Amino acid sequence: MAIELYHWQYRQNPVYRKWVSLMTAEPYTVKTLAGIPALPISFFKTHRVLAEDQTANCVFESSRTTGMISSKHYVPNTDWYEKGSVLGFEQRYGKLDEWCVLALLPAYLERENSSLVYMANHFIEKSAHPSSGFYLYDFAELHKKLLELEAAGQKTLLLGVTFALLDFTEKYPMQLNHTLIMETGGMKGRGKELTREELHSLLCKRTGLSSIHAEYGMTELLSQAYSMGGGRFHCPPWMKVLLRKEDDPLEIMQAGTGLLQIIDLANIYSCAFIATQDIGKLYPDGSFEVIGRMDHSDLRGCSLLVV
Repeated sequence: MAIELYHWQYRQNPVYRKWVSLMTAEPYTVKTLAGIPALPISFFKTHRVLAEDQTANCVFESSRTTGMISSKHYVPNTDWYEKGSVLGFEQRYGKLDEWCVLALLPAYLERENSSLVYMANHFIEKSAHPSSGFYLYDFAELHKKLLELEAAGQKTLLLGVTFALLDFTEKYPMQLNHTLIMETGGMKGRGKELTREELHSLLCKRTGLSSIHAEYGMTELLSQAYSMGGGRFHCPPWMKVLLRKEDDPLEIMQAGTGLLQIIDLANIYSCAFIATQDIGKLYPDGSFEVIGRMDHSDLRGCSLLVV
């Protein structure tokens, strides 16, 4: 399917076609996943990455600091994003209608066109729990709600941006037994930067949980990978991570540490083959860790956490 989609995107996506033509003299001879040229993620900042016959009805935009250019992902059909995000979550965590979803995403709610806010809002709707909803900076109300849900034994997902989770749990430490905390990254330059291990250890100490979960996603992707603890992410079946050498975009590695290259088959109408600026480690079962970011790469909301 990936090879078939590669050929289609080469024909239909002018930005990707031009990049592939620069990368290889024989674009139609590609027969392996490792041989598919990956588009640098920075192209989403400077180009309209979209198939020629498509019109975007939604544009997801990355967070940025002053002076930085945001990435834009032009999406023709948000139904596809909604179905994929729900299926990816439910394959790991069960049906959403069993969960109460609390979203602590203040930095993202304060701007428009966040794909994370869109996904969280859809999760809240799918959960159909009366207490599901967004929280901005009303930590007292969130604390009260969590105590009520814990007392009722309700399975609860607290999906939060990193700095907000740290601020909330510092002010309201509590023992959680029925709540799953999932951090999405995003320090936004606020306070001391922590490694993921330090962050999770601190959150566990304040909440009594044995592990902290995490979500790996970005504006340029329509799929998400999840870590159920320990910072090791697992992809849904239509998403795959490859490892490439930092100094050679054409050399795919089987093991070790390198730059993460992502195949996301949900990116049908943009580009399914993305060369990220994340440095990571790949495991034999296809799971991966994020270790950091390439030097001189832009800092963005979901990646300002040094991991």
